[in-house]
Amino acid sequence: MEPVEPRTSWTFVTNHARILAMILKDPETRLRDMAGTCRITERAAQAIVADLESAGYLTRVRNGRRNHYEVTPGTLFRHPAEGHHRIADLLRLLVDVAPRGRGGRTPSHGR
Repeated sequence: MEPVEPRTSWTFVTNHARILAMILKDPETRLRDMAGTCRITERAAQAIVADLESAGYLTRVRNGRRNHYEVTPGTLFRHPAEGHHRIADLLRLLVDVAPRGRGGRTPSHGR
């Protein structure tokens, strides 16, 4: 039997979840910061935000040159296997495990 190479290209958390958690943490986070954190292009981050907005997980309001995002409360997971669970529970976990700066504070997003 030939040895099987380990699959290292997958993660437990999707970029959609990461971006939604970033928005929950900072409603005025920039697409540039979302893309940098997720290690994707700004265009990909923009597409994810559009996905989340069209699916009802967030709203976006233009505030001058910036966007202000708001996570829609009470939304549920999309997949039927988890469909009875609230997204807010996952987002709380992701926000709580975010990297911390010196002194236990959350690092700023370059503003």
